[in-house]
Amino acid sequence: MAYRQTPAIEAKLQDNKTRILKAARALVSEGGWQEAQIANVATTAGIATGTVYRYFPSKAELFADVLSRVSQREVDVLTDIAASDASTQERIHSMVTTFVIRAMRNPRLAYALIAEPCDKAIDEVRLQYRAAISEVIRGVIEAGQTDKRFRNDVRADIAATVIVGGFMEGLIGPLSPLANTAQMNEADQRVEIETLANQIAALACSSIAAKAG
Repeated sequence: MAYRQTPAIEAKLQDNKTRILKAARALVSEGGWQEAQIANVATTAGIATGTVYRYFPSKAELFADVLSRVSQREVDVLTDIAASDASTQERIHSMVTTFVIRAMRNPRLAYALIAEPCDKAIDEVRLQYRAAISEVIRGVIEAGQTDKRFRNDVRADIAATVIVGGFMEGLIGPLSPLANTAQMNEADQRVEIETLANQIAALACSSIAAKAG
């Protein structure tokens, strides 16, 4: 008879995996991909190094899973905005500002997700993440072209790719571990982030806005 895991064992296995992923994310948030060595992940999770390898045969697979899970949450947030009743222009503006503000809440993690040099396996997930965000934005741009708010002389998929590339590139400097926003007090930091978010969003919207008249 085939062996079947008991509910208790299945729960323990799932708990171990959750602890590993939480530990890896915490370490990436503190010091980027280089900080999240398998031995560090195991120590932070309170388990043996060999146990980590039982769930993730390589560091690259662990990192790819962390990136995939965090990225999917951001895609889900933008998808909710895209499905709102706001105008198409308001939705694009809100999607960009929301992404920027959320990224700046945890700049070290966002820098790792967007720009930090990484293994090929991680970079492949990163590209999938960008493509998923571009697809959500493409849908709103197409709707805006239909309602005449957005220009029709550019392809929606190209416009979406340019917008995503633009706001991610615009974030690299502020997200960099060398940025000085962390030295500001909380109130000034909030104003700086909101200004950054609105400026990037305004540029994104103006690039696709229909010409008056």
